[in-house]
Order: sequence, then C-alpha cells, then structure tokens
Amino acid sequence: QSLPLEGYSLEVTREERNHLSGTRFKVKVTRDPQPYRRFSDIRDLIRAGDLSPSVRDKSIAIFESIALEEGKIHGCSVEEVHFHEVGAVDSIVDIVGSVLGMEYLGIGTACASSLPLGSGFVETAHGRIPLPAPATVALLKGIPIHDSGLKEELVTPTGAALVKGLVHSFGSLPPMVIEQVGYGVGSRNLRDR
Repeated sequence: QSLPLEGYSLEVTREERNHLSGTRFKVKVTRDPQPYRRFSDIRDLIRAGDLSPSVRDKSIAIFESIALEEGKIHGCSVEEVHFHEVGAVDSIVDIVGSVLGMEYLGIGTACASSLPLGSGFVETAHGRIPLPAPATVALLKGIPIHDSGLKEELVTPTGAALVKGLVHSFGSLPPMVIEQVGYGVGSRNLRDR
C-alpha cells in the first residue's frame, strides 16, 4: 500500500485444484493500458514506498537482475530497458510483495528443488517468443532446471527473478522441522499436476 501505484486491487480467495484446497492471491489490474516503465522508473517507485531498507534493496536488486538480462537480450543498457509485462503493476506487486512477505514472516533462507520448464510459444509485447522465454532462461543460469514435458509457461521471468533473488540453496530438502503448512493455487488448472 505504501508504493505510489494506482489502478489495481488485491483479492484473496480459496480455490480448489485437483481436489486440493488452496489460497489464490490475485492482483486485479483496473487501469488499462498500463504504462511501460524503465528500470529507473521502477527503482524510483520502490524507493518512494515506505519499505524497510532490506525489502527496498532486495526488490530493486531483483528488478535489476531482470533489467541486466533483458538489456543483454535486446542489446541495450540497463537504463534503456523498457519493461513491458514485468513493469506492469501485477509484477511490481508480486516482487515487492514476495520480498515483504518473507521479511514479515521472518523467513531468512529459502530452498528450492529443480525448476520445471515448459515449452511452446507465448505472445508478448515483443511478439511471439519461445518458451521458456529468453529472459527466463538467462535468469536461471546456474539454477537447476528440468523439462516438465508440458507445453505451458511454468516459470515466468518474474518467477525466475524471484527464485534467483530469494532462494539460497537448491536440491534435496535440508533437514528441518515443519511448523506450518500452506497451499497456494494459480490461475491455471493443469490436470496432471
């Protein structure tokens, strides 16, 4: 709420996927079309919010990782990168909200398994591009991946940047004690997943 953003609302619902109940968090965009933002616009927007220094710096670093890879892909500087989908309100709320949520919940470290990538094509502001998206592939350098066998986008550039910026180890689960359990659902209902 402290970010100077307009044209969206948040909605939390309980939904079911394959007979499992979970929480779905939606950023509902009410302003269309959305402005295209550069990295500097997003950095300034995050700096203007009432955020802890840690949340502010991590959020900016995650956007900067996207800008660095997009700049390489499009042959331009970080400051010249125009964010299209990733500069939209929902991506800003997703990234800042994820970093803020981890701080709020006291999560100091995160681990992940190998990420499942899909294949196919997706329509973007740049036209039709292959999956996984070039920015996704670039952001996942050094991170374990595997082919899911699905012709779907399973890891977006935003998701790849969040994993890169927030996950500290990959592979098998480390020893731990389970204290809380929660299930989330997304917008798609993949029947075999």
